[in-house]
Amino acid sequence: MSKQELRKQMSSILKKNSNESIQSRSKGIQENLYQTNDWKQSKSIGITISRFPEVDTFSIIRRAWEEEKMVSVPKCQRVDRSMCFYKIQSFTEVEPSFFGLLEPIDSLETTASDQIDLMIVPGIAYTKEGYRLGYGGGYYDRYLQHYKGATVSLCFDEQLIESVPIEPHDQPVDLVIGESFAFGKGYQK
Repeated sequence: MSKQELRKQMSSILKKNSNESIQSRSKGIQENLYQTNDWKQSKSIGITISRFPEVDTFSIIRRAWEEEKMVSVPKCQRVDRSMCFYKIQSFTEVEPSFFGLLEPIDSLETTASDQIDLMIVPGIAYTKEGYRLGYGGGYYDRYLQHYKGATVSLCFDEQLIESVPIEPHDQPVDLVIGESFAFGKGYQK
């Protein structure tokens, strides 16, 4: 199955969930994240602001602020398909952008990749080995080539599959956390 076909299939599966189901199921994934050493030891996180039907990241961002972690969210540059992260301290510092994503306003302070301890990487399908199928822009794969911190992806159980098409530029994450599992870096639940 091609990447495009797999994205379409997984998107269709996920959209069958209600918003209430997404919120409820996200809570268990969030709790699994908070139990990891990567979360406990991080002073700063890089994270995308979720949209339906993704695992809720609004709660994760709020929790990070409560724990006095620095939170940085990406802004995509369509011209060269790159990303730059910006420190946010409130949801009033983001605005809708292309693809319907909430991205930081331009006037904020940028965050260098070496200032982010833990990167929470989005996607639509994942393997136990940490390979992920993104949304097709390659933004995170390009960013992760130079990122040296810990990486984790969060997903609903049905997003964990046997394999995804892998290309030489694809960057696996260190840890994949779901509702009933966590795989990676010698960690298995």
